[in-house]
Amino acid sequence: MRVEDASGLVWGAAHDAAGLREWLARAPQLEWVQLPFAGIENFVPALDDRRTWTSGKGVYAEPVAELCLAFLLGGLRHVVGYARTDHWSQDHGRNLFDARVTIVGGGGITEVLVGLLAPFRARITVVRARVAPMIGVHEVMGSERLHDVIVDADAVVLACALTPRTERLLGDAEFAIMRDDAWVINVGRGRLIDTDALVRALTTGSIAGAALDVTDPEPLPADHPLWRLSNCIVTPHIGNTREMAVPLLSARVRENCRRWIAGEPLIGRVDVALGY
Repeated sequence: MRVEDASGLVWGAAHDAAGLREWLARAPQLEWVQLPFAGIENFVPALDDRRTWTSGKGVYAEPVAELCLAFLLGGLRHVVGYARTDHWSQDHGRNLFDARVTIVGGGGITEVLVGLLAPFRARITVVRARVAPMIGVHEVMGSERLHDVIVDADAVVLACALTPRTERLLGDAEFAIMRDDAWVINVGRGRLIDTDALVRALTTGSIAGAALDVTDPEPLPADHPLWRLSNCIVTPHIGNTREMAVPLLSARVRENCRRWIAGEPLIGRVDVALGY
């Protein structure tokens, strides 16, 4: 089938937004576009109200939430610090049990993470653009309440989309009001955090530590100071590895293709107004 005759397009080139725009120009009749990955900031300029857009949102929720849990335990229980020492050291660490965890973002990663935290009796606060009750969450706050809910948090998890409103969501002002024993976890996008401000906060002890699966810049250069900080974990954007991602995204694409042909509602629809 020629693209000029198709009603739907599955786009797999995650970093080629210009290429997608060229295909859309060739085939203005397209009614549906499936984008790869959950983060679609590269494709926001191409979004329009004429078509139905879907992404990989929710596809990687389980593996990414699993990594979040590992980060929380590794940070709060000082596993990272112990792993980097070469001698019998003093005791460190705090419980994840009954901890106060603030999660920014109300999507699939958060939903899975809330379930994983249930056995730990964590008191969970979710910050999201659209305030609505969530199962297992003690309170849901609007984004304007961010400062109110990070002040006394034991851990702040960033699991939201990157938009103009969330870029550099955490910076000097936010780190200054956080507890000095708090951990920051970022599995969203690197630019959610002001990296220079994070380095200052980690160096001065304004916060206890950070665990980052995403960074700004990315990949993180070998000479970047974050690599040398003993209270910082950096993983190379492996919340979902290729081994995990390919079958998960493939299943989503197959299901959405089936639904499109059958005239059924699609999964992972993009809100064009919000850009995710």
